[in-house]
Amino acid sequence: MATTKAPDAGRRSDRSRRAIHDAALALVTEQGYRRTTIEGIAARAGVGKQTIYRWWPSKAAVLMDAFLDLAGRTAEDADGAPQPDGAASSGGSAPGFPDTGDLAADLKTVLRATVDELNNPVLEAVTRALTAEGIVDAKLGAEFVQQLLDPQLALYVTRLRAAQEAGHVRAEVDPRIALELLIGPLMHRWLLRTLPLTHAYADEVVDYAIGGLTPRA
Repeated sequence: MATTKAPDAGRRSDRSRRAIHDAALALVTEQGYRRTTIEGIAARAGVGKQTIYRWWPSKAAVLMDAFLDLAGRTAEDADGAPQPDGAASSGGSAPGFPDTGDLAADLKTVLRATVDELNNPVLEAVTRALTAEGIVDAKLGAEFVQQLLDPQLALYVTRLRAAQEAGHVRAEVDPRIALELLIGPLMHRWLLRTLPLTHAYADEVVDYAIGGLTPRA
């Protein structure tokens, strides 16, 4: 007598989670964060809302988890793509942050990649929604910083400290403040849409910032 294989609960859960993630991201893109509801996510994903509440305490938690998953998959896709000359990290560099010995070139590589991410239509709407909501929702804002921004900012700090040790950046420079000179202008232009966010602009930001970071004669 043939035996019936038991359903794979883990695989079913993975499918449900991915469906919920996709539904949350789609709805926020289509109608914004405030109009997105747990009920709407459940209906789009084809699950009961009790399933969502079993895994996440709130709509914000669902969207944050979905965004982190999307960002991770996007990063994996980017890692599999051909890298520009000099983009590969050398020994001792932070993961995901090049260290070719040329600080300006390395920063331009990373900021250009940041420009591409901010201009990516798949990521842009959700990033804007989380960023805007994080301004009025302190808890969500803190979670966004802790889970997404801080790990990325730590890579800048590591690279800038390596540059200090190599004598390419003044010893008294605070890396945490220095990285804000690089990232802040990009976020300002992107959030307020003052002017186009381009690779050329990213390069100029690096050139301007480096002029204030290099040792003084």
